[in-house]
Amino acid sequence: MIKKVCVFASSSNCVDDIYVRDAERLGQSLAREGFDIVYGGSSLGLMWACAGSAKASGAKIYGVMPERLHNMGVNTEECVELTVTPCMRTRKAKMDEISDAVIALPGGFGTIEELSEMIVQKQLGYNSKAIILLNTNGFYDKLIEFFDVIISEKFGKGSVRVLYYVAETVEDAIEYLKNYKPEAKPVTKEDIYVK
Repeated sequence: MIKKVCVFASSSNCVDDIYVRDAERLGQSLAREGFDIVYGGSSLGLMWACAGSAKASGAKIYGVMPERLHNMGVNTEECVELTVTPCMRTRKAKMDEISDAVIALPGGFGTIEELSEMIVQKQLGYNSKAIILLNTNGFYDKLIEFFDVIISEKFGKGSVRVLYYVAETVEDAIEYLKNYKPEAKPVTKEDIYVK
């Protein structure tokens, strides 16, 4: 059962309002459906737009932040629990450990890296979590095109497309999350390697 949703998102305060509004709507919607949030612990950008609106709407928020960023003072005191990790690698591991599903909002290189790792973890059978890309304003269109290049050039199998879901709206993301059923099948060599 999905209870805690990990949200990967930008920490930039400079992005267009369309992204901020969707992040806030996602936070409110997750809270309304009874989900709590696991996120990067920041008081900045889309991270906080989502987590802050979720908290204001009744959700618990759990922050996970690497020590270097924590020492910069970009964390918030609003988390029910803030875990400070030694580095980004341990941060991702902790976020994975305490969450039941993943939603990637628009973000930069860190968001893309986090998302990619979760897809690979699922591909290799280390998790069976729902992985959702919230494609606000077509933000992920080019990345999805690049995923298709990876597949067409045989660097990955076409079956990876079922490992993640592209949601065009907040409502679409919530519906997918609510109806998600993890597949508990063993992963074989044929599932992973391209022939």
